[in-house]
Amino acid sequence: MADFKKFGNKAQFKVAEKSSSGKTFIDYKRADDLRRFMTPNGKIQGRKKTGLTAREQRMMAQAIKRARYMALLPYTSATL
Repeated sequence: MADFKKFGNKAQFKVAEKSSSGKTFIDYKRADDLRRFMTPNGKIQGRKKTGLTAREQRMMAQAIKRARYMALLPYTSATL
């Protein structure tokens, strides 16, 4: 039976990093990498589309929200 991929290609790179103390984090200052996890309208993409784990997806959403607050990413699609 053929394998059909419902959502196409998943993320090919990892954005989560390990700190010197061993904690995993996603840097909100890397706006170009975070922009890849947003739709053209400015929404945060879902887990199936991004290929992240649940924990990484929560960290990604928090990093995108922080970047928006710091004006590194737009809230809407007007400037994407």
